[in-house]
Amino acid sequence: MPFIEESDLLELHKDIDKAQIINERLLDQIKYKNKELKRSKIQRNLFGSITVLFLIGTLAIFSYNAGFIRSSNYENRNSMSNNLLVSIDSLEVIKARIDNLKEQNEELSLVKEFYLAKKFLDKEKIYSVQVKSFVDNNITLASESLNNTIFVKTNPFYSYSLGNFETLEEARSFRFQLVKMGFEDAFVASYKEGKRLEIEDPY
Repeated sequence: MPFIEESDLLELHKDIDKAQIINERLLDQIKYKNKELKRSKIQRNLFGSITVLFLIGTLAIFSYNAGFIRSSNYENRNSMSNNLLVSIDSLEVIKARIDNLKEQNEELSLVKEFYLAKKFLDKEKIYSVQVKSFVDNNITLASESLNNTIFVKTNPFYSYSLGNFETLEEARSFRFQLVKMGFEDAFVASYKEGKRLEIEDPY
């Protein structure tokens, strides 16, 4: 087993605390973005309804104007063409607004996909390689750059695992690499909803 200095362990503990705080902030941001997504959907539906009503009104005005132009003299026809230009300009503004809403919708879709992926990981069975257990939770091994880590309390121990794998074969391959690096006690365990299910056969 590799030797770790006490000062390094304390630094690692601080890093895990920071990572947990960051994870909590990210979950809060995901919840906030999810609320924004719902609000945006309502706004988009409302905007779509208003746009449809506007288009119907615009078509009605154009229909009325077409009949009016036929029966009017040249001077009235000229003033109607000016109105038509103004209407075309307002349609351009509406088109720009629709494009802007589409961009916002794409951004919110990415946030939604991330949130759904996180939910999926919490509900599905995953595999991870446990590298260490501690009696005291003052010792931390995580850093901000390690995203795929699991830190689970199983009385009286705190276990630290690396990696989130969909298949047992992937986890076994990762365990083999860790053993070659000196983590001879590493083993593969399965997790679901943040709790360890069982220790898997390493071969």
